[in-house]
Amino acid sequence: MTLQNEQQSTKPRVGIFVDVQNIYYTCRESYGKNFDYNAFWRTMEAQYNIECAFAYAIYRGDEKQNQFQNILRAIGFDVKLKPFIQRRDGSAKGDWDVGITIDMLEQGKNLDKVILLSGDGDFALLLGHLKKSI
Repeated sequence: MTLQNEQQSTKPRVGIFVDVQNIYYTCRESYGKNFDYNAFWRTMEAQYNIECAFAYAIYRGDEKQNQFQNILRAIGFDVKLKPFIQRRDGSAKGDWDVGITIDMLEQGKNLDKVILLSGDGDFALLLGHLKKSI
């Protein structure tokens, strides 16, 4: 076993779950900035053994958005996409709450820690459940 492998085996196993749209709008509206996924990944990699990392986004067919999703893939995220739905009132829907919940429950069994990036308070019950079971 190499030193690097030994260090990885002593790090906690983590799963990362990112609600991309929610993080984008929260960072933009609250801080006027974009979230730095590269810096985040480097920080996580230094502290944890990343077992899985999912980025949940919507598909619009927009080239700039496709490029961003490819950047997330290059960083190490498994990007999951749902089609963009435009409501009659002009608002948009790309709800990933159930998908994120299912993935966290399934993956959480094999992890020491889960990290959820979302500003959605609906996940509080899920996180409480996972905290008890991990």
